[in-house]
Amino acid sequence: MRLKITLVAISLFAINALYAQESNAPKFGKGLFNLVGKDSTWTMKIGTRMQFLAISNWEDGESNESNFLVRRARLKFDGYAFTPKLKYKLELGLSNRDISGASPFTSNAPRYILDAVMKWNFAPNFELWFGQTKLPGNRERVVSSGNLQQVDRSLLNSRFNIDRDLGVQLRHHFNLSDTFVVREMLSISQGEGRNVTTGNLGGHQYTGRIELLPFGNFSSKGDYKGSDLKREKTPKLALAATYDFNNNAVKNRSNQGSYMVTDTGFYETNINTIFIDAMFKYQGFSFMAEYADRDAKDPFAKNSDGSLTGDEVQVGKGLNLQTGYLLKSNWEISGRYTNIELDRAITGKNPESQYTLGLSRYLAGHKLKVQTDISHLEVENGNNELMWRLQFDIHF
Repeated sequence: MRLKITLVAISLFAINALYAQESNAPKFGKGLFNLVGKDSTWTMKIGTRMQFLAISNWEDGESNESNFLVRRARLKFDGYAFTPKLKYKLELGLSNRDISGASPFTSNAPRYILDAVMKWNFAPNFELWFGQTKLPGNRERVVSSGNLQQVDRSLLNSRFNIDRDLGVQLRHHFNLSDTFVVREMLSISQGEGRNVTTGNLGGHQYTGRIELLPFGNFSSKGDYKGSDLKREKTPKLALAATYDFNNNAVKNRSNQGSYMVTDTGFYETNINTIFIDAMFKYQGFSFMAEYADRDAKDPFAKNSDGSLTGDEVQVGKGLNLQTGYLLKSNWEISGRYTNIELDRAITGKNPESQYTLGLSRYLAGHKLKVQTDISHLEVENGNNELMWRLQFDIHF
């Protein structure tokens, strides 16, 4: 399978080289090439991106770990079929981090597919999505990993996000006034994460999100991109809230984390997750805030005799605050504060606070950039950690 995908990638590059010689190639960052059917009933844009990461961690002042990674390597395909009102997106992950997580529930196969989704604009202001893609959860997770303000997402995202799943989504938007925009999103999904082939083990997952943009839309969908690269000429603000209910969830982080296994099968419990977030941008300044809260009907996984299995739902709350300022030279300095407080009585984990200072140089926006950051993690009654990262990002 890996060999086949590699050959496909090589073929695409070869086709692109021939195409570039015979016609005007797309601008950098706009895809390798764009195909259009002779009768204009379909299109396909093909792109690729890579992230190269160097990372070092120190625990209590001692060198602990140092790695060089291909953090992400992906192929992207999108366009429309038959009519511009029926769009599609396919994204494949090729790096080890992208495809990790093989299990009996994914047919013991690498998880190559990130997104495989259709989007049908069946009525004005309405879209029906079906397939596998990101759920309408916390803002930071929905922001593409290629459009982040710092090297990677925060601890809040890693502890609480609901990521991708397979199901249907209904999306709608309308204007309260000339500038005030409201967006609504509803989702019903399998509830066990991406690429699951053996399921549905528990119930289903239901997600609802509402977004308010009182000053109108951001330039180039900037409410879902890190940094104010468009240098908004007027203040732009997005406020949002998400409620997620996973009925009879069998994983310890809703549709993420580990399966909760008992002596008779799987432990099931209802899990609720709430997200509240905001994004503000104006003349190079940006600010993002997120709050997450997760609870469960009964967080302790139990065997048939009532004994605890040692698995428990990761209930608790988190706060993430992030800001940055983009200089006219396209250098940006950014800062982030994250606090995680899992319920110690249930999870046995101590509160964590992380402070991050970042520096980015945008050579061609998010399509070509170099980013570095340094983070200090404080763990209550535990070992503190220092982490330094350097990342190069390129998108075609």
